Amino acid sequence: MIGHARPADHAAIAQVTRAAFGQPAEAELVDRLRADGDVVFELVASDAGTVVGHILFSRLWADSQELYVAMAPVSVHPNVQRTGVGSRLVRRGLEVARELGAYAVLVLGDPAYYSRFGFTAQAAARVKAPYAGSPAFMGLALEPGALDRPLLVAYPGAFSA
Repeated sequence: MIGHARPADHAAIAQVTRAAFGQPAEAELVDRLRADGDVVFELVASDAGTVVGHILFSRLWADSQELYVAMAPVSVHPNVQRTGVGSRLVRRGLEVARELGAYAVLVLGDPAYYSRFGFTAQAAARVKAPYAGSPAFMGLALEPGALDRPLLVAYPGAFSA
């Protein structure tokens, strides 16, 4: 089951995120994004009432009036990885981002994984950002033409902490 994260889920999200990445850095990123008010939305995947996955979308500052978001991190507990939980989180997250009016989503991740959802490095090629130029820096336009022109984006400070 996938739903919006609640404050009561925060401790379980931190546990899942630490387990998924094998270190605390991504869980700390989530905490900083929340504390700084940069979270647009978070979703959790639950199995029998236990949080087994999490995805977070944060706002980006763009030289545009439109809403651009970063998708990170995506965490799935190791016990349920490779069962489709992550894919369901990403697909639902992209639906929610579209419903909220996001023009495009940027991600830094494995091209082999994120390309299945339509993310490409080519879509992010005109985006000036701290991660630009990396093959792992990819974009997905949710609105036609959202990534067709040069775009300057700044990530929340939590990403550089």
